[in-house]
Amino acid sequence: MAIDEGSVIDPPSAPAPVSFREALVFWLKLGFISFGGPAGQIAIMHSELVERRRWISERRFLHALNYCMVLPGPEAQQLATYIGWLMHRTSGGLVAGGLFVLPSLLILIGLSWIYLRFGELPVVAGIFYGLKPAVVALVVHAAYRIGSRALRNRVMWGIAIAAFLAIFVLDAPFPLVVIVAAMVGAIGARLAPGFFTLGGGHGASDKDYGPALIDDDTPIAPHARFSPVRLLTVIAVGLLLWGIAMGALLATSGLQGTLTQMGWFFTKAAMLTFGGAYAVLPYVYQGAVEGYQWLSGPQMIDGLALGETTPGPLIIVVAFVGFIGGWSREVLGPEMLFLGGAMAACIVTFFTFLPSFVFIFAGGPLIEATHGKIGFTAPLSAITAAVVGVILNLALYFALHVAWPQGRAGQPDLIAAAIAIAGCAALFRFKIGVIPLLAGCGTLGLLIKLF
Repeated sequence: MAIDEGSVIDPPSAPAPVSFREALVFWLKLGFISFGGPAGQIAIMHSELVERRRWISERRFLHALNYCMVLPGPEAQQLATYIGWLMHRTSGGLVAGGLFVLPSLLILIGLSWIYLRFGELPVVAGIFYGLKPAVVALVVHAAYRIGSRALRNRVMWGIAIAAFLAIFVLDAPFPLVVIVAAMVGAIGARLAPGFFTLGGGHGASDKDYGPALIDDDTPIAPHARFSPVRLLTVIAVGLLLWGIAMGALLATSGLQGTLTQMGWFFTKAAMLTFGGAYAVLPYVYQGAVEGYQWLSGPQMIDGLALGETTPGPLIIVVAFVGFIGGWSREVLGPEMLFLGGAMAACIVTFFTFLPSFVFIFAGGPLIEATHGKIGFTAPLSAITAAVVGVILNLALYFALHVAWPQGRAGQPDLIAAAIAIAGCAALFRFKIGVIPLLAGCGTLGLLIKLF
């Protein structure tokens, strides 16, 4: 039987090479549309880069993602940096990772200024009255999401409970909790490895969307091949950039200056962001609110709400912390409050994200040398379990501030508590998105305060 030639479908051809300019336009667009937290941002990149544009294959995309999920730092931003680096060398990684952050930084600086200048107006105050309970619901939901993947056995549950008690009862510092959890994981891997094999990661996929620009069998580009000299060079450049920035702060602000303290504090925070932004928030709270007192607890909740409403990585909330601290401490004098806040926001953003670029440029060639699955280590699985307990402590703290805004001795705010409970129901039962939740709670808070 003859075959109708009209019914024959030619296989799709590989996409044409992508210019640096074309990639730059895409990364800029991504920086403005990357809402929805890490899961939403990774989904957007997969849809655009794997399915529609076919710049990278499914397996290579997941291979890069697995590596980024092992690193401290925002995995979606690191994934964009990794793919940009694969396509256009170091300049491509800098553009992809930088534009993933820059729009959200600029937006958050503007929102922070509005918050400080007009936050007492009834309209703005009403919106934030509804946003605070929404943040409580979001943090509770974050703990559930991480816990559902990490707490798979009684050992992991025990680590999570111990971490919660260490923070809540003993007021243990977050870095100590991370270090102890890592030690437990390292020892447990030898004594009972079955309890510390972390699953639920991103494995290989059988989906095929057609030939890709960076395909499964595409040879490793020269710039992506491992070289000890290149590795040492990347580390040296990263340390040099950090040293120049820190030296400039020491020269202008002194060792005890606010900007210097911010640079050092957020350098440490950048190395502790295992488990995403929600995991490092307790550490930021301990240092920025309780330690340095750059802002108050309620302001921290407001900042998280603003961070949820902007595109880009959620950890960009550190820019809000920096802006409030720079403004309140008058780092450039009382006549330049905005510039002082904006400078502080940029400084903390630089120190928070610099390690992410170093991790990708230094580790990328090692990862490209093997296309096998990159799994979590046993210490990291224990850290992830501890993070669940730490986030629950943060949720409890936020809930107490929302339900008893004047402290435990004051009257409870039953309306705010009801909004938080309704927010939890919307997230858990109805699977509502972050932006609709914030919009609904903000509108409800506005109506309550105005009427």
